[in-house]
Amino acid sequence: MKIFFILVILIINYQSLSLAEDLNFKKIVSLNDPWGSSFVNNEEIIVTEKSGKIKLINIKSKEIIEIKHNLNFVEDGQGGLLDIIHKNNQLWVSFSEDRKNGKTSTSIARAKLDRKELIFQNIFQANPPISSGYHFGSRLAIKDDFLFASAGERGQGMIAQDGTKHPGSIIRIHTDGSIPKDNPKFEGKSEWLPEIYQIGVRNPQGLTYSSFDEKIYASNHGAKGGDWFGEVKKGENYGWKILGWGGTNYSGSKIGPKWKPGFTKAIQYWVPSIAASAITIYKGNEFKEWNGEALITSLKDKSMRKLNFQNLSKIEETIIFKDKIGRIRDIQVHPVNGKIYLLAGNSLWLMEKTNN
Repeated sequence: MKIFFILVILIINYQSLSLAEDLNFKKIVSLNDPWGSSFVNNEEIIVTEKSGKIKLINIKSKEIIEIKHNLNFVEDGQGGLLDIIHKNNQLWVSFSEDRKNGKTSTSIARAKLDRKELIFQNIFQANPPISSGYHFGSRLAIKDDFLFASAGERGQGMIAQDGTKHPGSIIRIHTDGSIPKDNPKFEGKSEWLPEIYQIGVRNPQGLTYSSFDEKIYASNHGAKGGDWFGEVKKGENYGWKILGWGGTNYSGSKIGPKWKPGFTKAIQYWVPSIAASAITIYKGNEFKEWNGEALITSLKDKSMRKLNFQNLSKIEETIIFKDKIGRIRDIQVHPVNGKIYLLAGNSLWLMEKTNN
């Protein structure tokens, strides 16, 4: 049995080495603690820096335009200016909002794309505001006219089980900020706040829409172990902090079972933690053999993993690369050629095949 596990590890390491050798990494520009990104056209990508700047980057000329904005943000621990997403000349940004008296919230604002100044209007605030610099979540995804957002539990643990509070939940609103009439509150979860779509998450820093099955997927940071990748499911509960997802408290004390009936079961778990961050369901030409598979980036082990999860009884995970470009915060796929752009360390990187 021991020999079998050693062989499995050697095979995984060989596959990872082979994949990494076929990749070419190019640094596009240097940045300062970048967090979120989104393509606005085939040549430009818009990026947030946690300290508060929004930058429009031309990936060919490498020109950077800094755009003024009016967001009432505060850089607070893990908080600051966070995710950004573009669609049809509109921008949505998640950020830690200054709610006065030392309290902040995960908030979302919307603006029309302008190259000189962005005039944002708030469309969501996570309530109650909390005095904590932890676990803002803050990743965004759009499906049709719906905006999904992850709201971390701000280090408050069991608040994630309270549907009368936003922290520790997945939010679904319309892109204009209005509330969908078929959200869980109106279909059997009358005690939940109207924006809440799912509860029981800790610090989800990955969120993406898959055009292959039209579902939303999330990644989530566990405590000491217990990261996961899974489907966002209406009206359900991922279990934090009743469940520990296989991890423990940082003190080493037990949290709860990995999973039990009555709670949403993740597709893949990681123990020990990899600090799963941004994710995407790959669709493109550069790595067309990956189409429909999940790409999982990580902060802690500085890796990108490929997850084939079409058959849930036989999930295949491959480490594409590790320790190449630093801690990976975000991932975007070029809308035409399918090449991959990563925010890692303090830079924007291009990843392509070596024969390009």
